[in-house]
Amino acid sequence: MTPDTLSATFAALADPTRRAILARLAGGDSSVLELAKPFDISLPAVSKHLKVLERAGLIERGREAQWRPCRLQANPLKDIANWVEHYRRHWEESFDRLDKYLKELQRKNKAEDNQRKEKRDGRKK
Repeated sequence: MTPDTLSATFAALADPTRRAILARLAGGDSSVLELAKPFDISLPAVSKHLKVLERAGLIERGREAQWRPCRLQANPLKDIANWVEHYRRHWEESFDRLDKYLKELQRKNKAEDNQRKEKRDGRKK
């Protein structure tokens, strides 16, 4: 995925209305009128959202007689998931190193506490 395509996909996903449209399309093809029903915005506004999604490659519009179905195109979402995966691995590795370091600190603190206790107990005798 090129950086420009990635940017267009992220920009399209930045809007909650467009994400809601994609969620509806995940359930199957829908017409523009069906997609517009749950939103309190005009039909031209929904059409603008659909154009953004289409330019980003997230939806495809077809034509079947008078019906113009919109369908989800998930490839750009897979590309984003792959891009994010790189950073997820980075953070997992960082957390693993942090976990190892914290366990080592706890082990050292416990050893020091035991030494202090032994010294303290030794003085009491």
